[in-house]
Order: sequence, then structure tokens, then C-alpha cells
Amino acid sequence: MSLKQICIVLLALFLLAGTAGCGTEETTVPDNQPAGDIDRGETASGTQDVELIVFAAASLTEVIEGIIKAYMEANPHVTVIINLDSSGTLKTQIEEGADCDVFISAAQKAMNELDISADPEVNAGQLDLVLEGTRRNILENKVVLAVPNGNPNNIGSFDELATRLSEGDILMAMGNIDVPVGQYSSKILQYYNLDEEELAASGVITYASNVKEVTTQVSERLVDCGVVYSTDARAANLEVVDQATREMTGGQVIYPAAVIKRSNSVDEAKAYLDYLTGTEGALFFEAFGFTPIR
Repeated sequence: MSLKQICIVLLALFLLAGTAGCGTEETTVPDNQPAGDIDRGETASGTQDVELIVFAAASLTEVIEGIIKAYMEANPHVTVIINLDSSGTLKTQIEEGADCDVFISAAQKAMNELDISADPEVNAGQLDLVLEGTRRNILENKVVLAVPNGNPNNIGSFDELATRLSEGDILMAMGNIDVPVGQYSSKILQYYNLDEEELAASGVITYASNVKEVTTQVSERLVDCGVVYSTDARAANLEVVDQATREMTGGQVIYPAAVIKRSNSVDEAKAYLDYLTGTEGALFFEAFGFTPIR
């Protein structure tokens, strides 16, 4: 690793430590409300101030805040406002007209539902909200089976989970169907020929509105296990007992990103995406367990 890369990693850790201590009120859209208009002035150098609104999947919570701080340090004329939630919720907000410049989804489905170039069977409403030529796949993650520290119910694998769910002696947390991690979880149940509705009715499954809620249920030992992303298990210090294969999840776990067509700051939004997929962004993502896609 070069000296520059080492410095970037150290900067990432420093900035994240500052984030943990100071909070993120100034870079967060409260209560998931669309951001309002701001007065746009000019910096001392004559560069116009820009407010960039980024909608990002909840599973990016820890890493994205550090990236934002580093980006604003390098681009003082830009103020990045982050809205973190499930990809499905963010997609709905964009569809309903919320101000958004960049959308980063935890799965292709939410992005496809906004992209006119996607399969009409997925984008049933023929929405045309993604700016042509800006969509790119930026990250890969993994889906894992996580348990509380110490693994109190001795769960060893997805295979064992499937058997014990059928027997009704275990409680598992998973995301709702409109959440990408919930969609992957449902595919895993289908892989094992398990009827999700029957399992839910029998009380062996609990649901969450995003992946962070799943990790909370596992961390607080409200459930015996949960299906989450490897990065979220890592951030929550959960024990991982198995990793889902591509066959189980229906393919790779890919995060797409794009500029939203009605953005008022297209050039800055494109520059931000370039930063995410460049060397500096990759180092941040790698430090948190993601696999950047170049």
C-alpha cells in the first residue's frame, strides 16, 4: 500500500471517530423528509456553493458518513446531506418527488423500478427518474447468518437453520419483502423449499423495516439469529456462522448508484459518484468490508 493510501485510511478512521463523538445532525435529513431549498452563495474563490442530497441504503450507514466528511474536506463548496433508510423506502420517496441528487441502493430492484431502461416487468410504472449514462454498480456485499455473541442457541449453518425453522425451535429475524436484505432472505427460504408465510404464522420469524433493525434484534438477543449483510454483522460485532452462496441469494449482492434525473446539481452529483468509485472511496469501502467494483 502506498503512503498516500495509508494516509487516506488513517484519515478515514480519524473522521469516523469524530463522527461518533459529534453526531451527524448537520448531514442528515430529519425524519426522512425531503430537503428544502437553500440559499446558494459563492465561496471566497468564486465557486458556487452546492447542496448535494444523497439517498443511501441503511447498510451503508457507518461507511458513508466518513466518506461524506472526507469529500466535503476536499470540496469545501459542497455540503452533502445524507438520507439513510431501506432502499425500498428511499425509492418510494424519490418516486413521490423528494429532492435527491444521488441514489445508492442495496439491490438492483429498487434502482430498476426508477430506471426507464430496465425490464418493463420490473419497472411496471415505466418511471424515468434515473439520469441516462450515470448508473453504475459500485459495491458487492455478502449475505450472512449472524447470531448473538456466544451463539447461545448453537446455530451452525443455513442448512441447520432450515431444519430448525421447520421444527419450530428457533426464532429468526429478517427484513421485510420491500427491503433488499429481506428479499435475499426470502430467496434463501425458497432455496430450502420453506414456506415463508407458514413460518411467519407459526411464530418462528420476526420482520424488520431495514437491516439495522435486524442486527438490533440479534444484538439484543430478541431472536436466535438473523439474516444480514456481512458488513452490518461486522459493524454490530455479531458472530457470523455461515455465508449464503450466490445460488441461495439468486446472484451477487450488488449496490448500484445513479444520479437522479431531476437533480439540480448534475455535475456535482457525477463528481461525487466518481469519488465513490475512485481510489479514496474504494479505501473507505474496503475498510468496512465491502468489495468495490471498478
